[in-house]
Amino acid sequence: MIYLREITYSDLNTINIWRNDKDTIDLLGANFRYINIETDSEWMNQYQKNREHQVRCAICDDDKMIGMISIVNIDYINRKAELHLMIGDKDSRGKGYGTKVMKMMINHAFYNLNLNKLYLTTLETNEGAKKLYSKVGFKIDGILRDEVYKNGKYINCLIMSILKDDYEY
Repeated sequence: MIYLREITYSDLNTINIWRNDKDTIDLLGANFRYINIETDSEWMNQYQKNREHQVRCAICDDDKMIGMISIVNIDYINRKAELHLMIGDKDSRGKGYGTKVMKMMINHAFYNLNLNKLYLTTLETNEGAKKLYSKVGFKIDGILRDEVYKNGKYINCLIMSILKDDYEY
């Protein structure tokens, strides 16, 4: 059974392993760099101090953490926020978990946090992510040309968003 729960300090070792896995980071808009556990611990401390503007959840399959999904940069005046997704457990990719947790987090954003818009960026080359985000209702707003430098070349990123009025609950 797939469910979400808030990340905890006990998740940091798993998160650190994923954030140091180049193959995983190559699928994301972030640049690869080595991250020590102390840096991730400080990242978690900053999250704990700023929880009113972010929601960071572990994606769990039964009791195993398989990824993370987050709502960050929450802007309560304009009722919008940024969404991040990472399926860190490679064996759990391509099984539909992303679709399920995206819908769960979109519902949380629109019906619990009273947001009107969620936005994200994804690599133009990440076909799986583009398919997933379109499937749950995100639309392409634009292209950021040569946005990320990865593996010796620049890659475009897509800006995508979903509005509450467009979302089918």
